[in-house]
Amino acid sequence: MSMVNITIDGRAVQVPQGTTVLEAAREAGINIPTLCYLKGLNEIGACRMCLVEIKGARALQAACVYPVAEGNEILTASPAVKEARRVDLELLLSNHKKDCLTCIRSTNCELQTLSRELNVSDIAYEGEMCDTPIDDSSASYVRDPKKCIVCRRCVGACRDQAISVIDAINRGFKTDIGAAFNQPMSDVGCVYCGQCIIACPVGALYEKDAIQDVWEAINDPDKIVIAQTAPAVRATIGEEFGLPIGTPSTRRMVGALLRLGFDKVFDTDTGADMTIMEEGTELIDRIQNGGVLPMITSCSPGWVKFCEHYYPDLLPHLSSCKSPHIMFGAMLKSYYAQKNGIDPSKIVVVSVMPCTSKKYESSRPEMEVGGLRDVDHSLTVREIATMIREARVDFMSSDGDFENPFGDGSGAGVIFGATGGVMEAALRTVADILAGKDLESFEYKAVRGVEGVKETSLDLGIGKPVKIAVAHGTKNARILLDKLRKGELDDYAFIEIMACPGGCVNGGGQPIQPARVKNVIDLRAERAKALYAEDERLPIRKSHKNPVMDTLYEEFFGKPGSEKAHLYLHTHYQARRPF
Repeated sequence: MSMVNITIDGRAVQVPQGTTVLEAAREAGINIPTLCYLKGLNEIGACRMCLVEIKGARALQAACVYPVAEGNEILTASPAVKEARRVDLELLLSNHKKDCLTCIRSTNCELQTLSRELNVSDIAYEGEMCDTPIDDSSASYVRDPKKCIVCRRCVGACRDQAISVIDAINRGFKTDIGAAFNQPMSDVGCVYCGQCIIACPVGALYEKDAIQDVWEAINDPDKIVIAQTAPAVRATIGEEFGLPIGTPSTRRMVGALLRLGFDKVFDTDTGADMTIMEEGTELIDRIQNGGVLPMITSCSPGWVKFCEHYYPDLLPHLSSCKSPHIMFGAMLKSYYAQKNGIDPSKIVVVSVMPCTSKKYESSRPEMEVGGLRDVDHSLTVREIATMIREARVDFMSSDGDFENPFGDGSGAGVIFGATGGVMEAALRTVADILAGKDLESFEYKAVRGVEGVKETSLDLGIGKPVKIAVAHGTKNARILLDKLRKGELDDYAFIEIMACPGGCVNGGGQPIQPARVKNVIDLRAERAKALYAEDERLPIRKSHKNPVMDTLYEEFFGKPGSEKAHLYLHTHYQARRPF
């Protein structure tokens, strides 16, 4: 690899040819401010906050897109650079909705941070405010164009998902971000994955708030309010309270939820174990009885909606299983209510999820039994953190255990939160059933990691290798689905697809890290480590070994795949137009 020698702020630096000024500066330990830049998603040099001075160049250059050349002399904080950045920032602020004290991103806003760092306190310009109305048409999130700074990071995130339902509209000062012809997001092929939210540097995109509804339920003496928490939440909620990325916080999380006033706090891992029992049974039935193969997982509602919009012809390949939190909610309002003599209409199920599409999923008409919603409210990690702060609960000193019998999920249930986790959990059970014995080797590391598409072949004791595949992010899903349409995956048995890159650990409802963190740390990998560590420490690591499953089926559902199980734990899908 050819190297070039440059100086940055008087420091000699040697970097590979083609390196941008921004990357070279970071190698030298020099921080150049950015706003629109998001590594791998949005590298367009639009905001001009990263301007630098390069000796011999006719004008200041955007560091994020300017490749270094031999002998470059670069200044990152000259008077001209500082003045240009200040003017650019003031222009951005001139037509920005400045309700910072009450904004959902207050103290976690990259525009706000830059204003402090560049010491911008007075704005010399007064711009015309955007008149595009707030769009709250979706069940999952809200768009506030008055706070949009047209950085296009959300556009890059949506494009990276190979969906591209939003883009720049109009030109010049009239430029806006939205769907074609400014259609409501509920009317286009948005899958509500929320990747646009965690990409946004300001408060222009945020989840549909259910906090007040949950408080009202908690304060209602006639209601029994049950919280259930997804596997990935324990790996990330600590970030909201200053803990390092990837710090497991299970006991702190449970303790804080109990102090909020929830009557019960259960582990959605139990729902994940139920999913494996049902999904594994379904897979074996399809393999042995000529069902539609490959079967594709249905745990990710964003992926399901993506398939409904863009690949409706492949819907028969999807497992009919509800997702774990929906399945668990249905069980709580049936078996649990009956077992404890509770009127199910008095049970309010609140799921704490890493996902914004779970909000939409909970509202789907398919997700109810006997007129009762399986899950009443779905909260993001950010929302539950807001509730904890609002109630003045000290998260760091909180301590508690999930309540039994639904607090002892398996390690297989825990790893659902990472890409490849659902596949590995299913294989741990399916392999044992097909082999007719408890296999000692059950870690399927070939399906782990953040590679976009993983394909492998396994010996599961059926006389021939079983081909499987894993994809995360809908861009990678398209790769597999296009192959499936062409008949290139006809000999595959099982495919896992998650809508969000990295799986639930990088869901649209997770804590929002600024670009300066995301550009240097792979959140997907760091958060996943916490889940695999918890899996390894648990005494039960296979879903079918969880004794709670035996009880559930003996006392209520009969057996996996039974008529009663299908009534409560399975669903159906519908074809939708893409636009």
